[in-house]
Amino acid sequence: MMGKKKYFIYLHILLVLYSLSAVFSKLGSAEPFPSFKFCLFYGLVLFLLALYALCWQQIIKHLPLTVAYANKAITVVWGIIWGLLIFSEKVTPGKVLGAVFVICGIVLYAVSDGSESESREVKEDE
Repeated sequence: MMGKKKYFIYLHILLVLYSLSAVFSKLGSAEPFPSFKFCLFYGLVLFLLALYALCWQQIIKHLPLTVAYANKAITVVWGIIWGLLIFSEKVTPGKVLGAVFVICGIVLYAVSDGSESESREVKEDE
């Protein structure tokens, strides 16, 4: 059981990095096309996406794909956080409500998957 929790932590660290690729993309879009900053930001985007792709493959070896993919929705919350901290965007009640729905969906899915796994284990033991 502890091993699964470890991979959930790895997954969420990976999703934070994945969400940063959108930040670098937005920062790069504000720069003139062939400039150094443009190339730097888009280079960081490519690096993070490559890192994400490699690590994602390792994580789904240890977690069910449906669980890992459902947790990917947390990037919406990170988008709101990065918008506030980096781009000084306003956090509206609608954004907060949307983030709450996303988090509730992730929790409900994780809880239902956990109870489903436990019932499968009990049936296999019988």
